[in-house]
Amino acid sequence: MDFTPLYMFPALIALLLLGVPVAFAMMGIALVFGWFTFGDAAAYQLIGKVDSVASDFVLAAVPLFVFMGSMLERSGIAEQLFEAMHIWTKRLPGGLALSTIVMCAIFAASTGVIGATEVVVGLLAMPVMLKHGYSKSLVSGTICAGGSLGTIIPPSIVVVILGPTANVSIADLFVAMVFPGLILAALYLVYIYLRCRLDPSAGPTEGGVDDVSLAEKLRITAGALIPPIFMIMAVLGSLVGGLAAPTEAAALGAFGAILLTIFYRSFTWEILHAAVIKTIKITCMIMLILLAGNMFTGVFIAAGGLSLTEWMIEALALSDYGALMLVLGVSFAAGLFLDWISIVLLFIPIFTPIIKAAGFEPVWFCMLFLLIIQTSYLTPPMAPAIFYLRGISPPEVELKDMFRGVIPFIFLQLLTLAIVMAFPQTALWLPDQLLGFK
Repeated sequence: MDFTPLYMFPALIALLLLGVPVAFAMMGIALVFGWFTFGDAAAYQLIGKVDSVASDFVLAAVPLFVFMGSMLERSGIAEQLFEAMHIWTKRLPGGLALSTIVMCAIFAASTGVIGATEVVVGLLAMPVMLKHGYSKSLVSGTICAGGSLGTIIPPSIVVVILGPTANVSIADLFVAMVFPGLILAALYLVYIYLRCRLDPSAGPTEGGVDDVSLAEKLRITAGALIPPIFMIMAVLGSLVGGLAAPTEAAALGAFGAILLTIFYRSFTWEILHAAVIKTIKITCMIMLILLAGNMFTGVFIAAGGLSLTEWMIEALALSDYGALMLVLGVSFAAGLFLDWISIVLLFIPIFTPIIKAAGFEPVWFCMLFLLIIQTSYLTPPMAPAIFYLRGISPPEVELKDMFRGVIPFIFLQLLTLAIVMAFPQTALWLPDQLLGFK
């Protein structure tokens, strides 16, 4: 048995520890191992990967969803949502934190871009919560966890990459995400409420008299919620209903984002230009890593890495669920050091055949995989959520506050993972119903 393909992963980790960018690290390893394994034929294989990525029309949805998120960052939607949620929750323990989670969930469903939600909401909500005397750890954990909801709430940019890689319908994944995403957001809300109820100093209840009438509350809420919800339903409805392909639905969302900036009277040519520039930068980064990941996994599989992995799992004599736990554990461990794109591209092509051979539903497995990615998003040392927050937080909020704050939310994410694992219908029921309807 030739174990050469397995050496690709230690080599990758070594290059990352040396500070080599992940895309160039994966490309370099693919080139070196490909040349040693296949000689000059490796060049044709790697060039074929370039053509494969460049000709995949589904990936055209990536820049469109990124543009949608970039425009919505500047549309004024976050401010409107925060005001609307706050008038309903300000009399509750931890009301500002509760408003932040609800706003994150809605904003995540509007943008689909990881990081955008956390930065926008963090800039808006963090100063207000600190001013009202909220615990720094609760503030940090709420914003990090709420911002990471973009992984498991549609339309997630992660799914646009995950779907084709796992050979699973993007529409099915978007629908399957609904209940797991809602369960996770609900657990966040319950935790925050109970913590602030038991420890009022963590999230003080605002004093004063509620002088906003019910009619005014409804007016403010409708003005904040109806436009983004209409856009969300247009994007997801057209995709799930079979009226549009993922790329067409993304184009609809991008157009809707422009309309929202006009609706909120925040549209300018400078904002449009900035959104286009940001879209180009993020898309180039994603596509470069995507190409590198395809090259890396292509060489690994062609060199016999997939067969070797299957042989090793069979040699462990694990049960089907044992193999599933091993796959999820390896993915979680990788998330401590790698970004989500690399995890998807490195492990999904390797693990999906193993999962299918074990008889598990691929859509369900993808939901578990998404929850693992979201958990690793908060878990040090990589913890992208903490690094995003560190870039926008005031000096008095220290890293120790952030690390302490995310720990309860990590456990809530693992609890959601256990729920979806124990009850597969939480992910599969809605796609089954909609497929039956179609």
